[in-house]
Amino acid sequence: MQSLQEKASVWSGVAASDAFAIDETNVFNALGGDIKPFVDLSTNFYNRVYDDEEEWFRSIFAGSRKEDAIRNQYEFFVQRMGGPPLYSQRKGHPALIGRHRPFPVTHQAAERWLHHMQQALDITPTIDPDSKIKMMNFFRHTAFFLVAGNEITRQAQ
Repeated sequence: MQSLQEKASVWSGVAASDAFAIDETNVFNALGGDIKPFVDLSTNFYNRVYDDEEEWFRSIFAGSRKEDAIRNQYEFFVQRMGGPPLYSQRKGHPALIGRHRPFPVTHQAAERWLHHMQQALDITPTIDPDSKIKMMNFFRHTAFFLVAGNEITRQAQ
């Protein structure tokens, strides 16, 4: 049986070594040791998500306030990419699969999420090109890790 990480690699097309290159380089430090690039990225991302023309996709986020979603995301990104544990200090362990359990994390939703994330990265000037590549590899792999986790969760019910 394939592990969640193996499924994520196959489905995303991103090898685990490329996805976790963010661990070899402290992206937080590479971006100046400041939360601003992560706030900018998350703001750009959620502005796109909440304006998405697809109702099915917007509905995934309907139960969240945009400001809360932005904060949760940038705090997680800061923490995961080498900065202070902002997310864990406020919300506890990230537990990505468990926290995403209520949402329909499908292949289609992952691709739509990634589309918006790529667009957000493209318009975030406070993130350098090398960090953007590393981050997108991580995001792509993680999105499909969540799809795999969602499938297992749904099968167990």
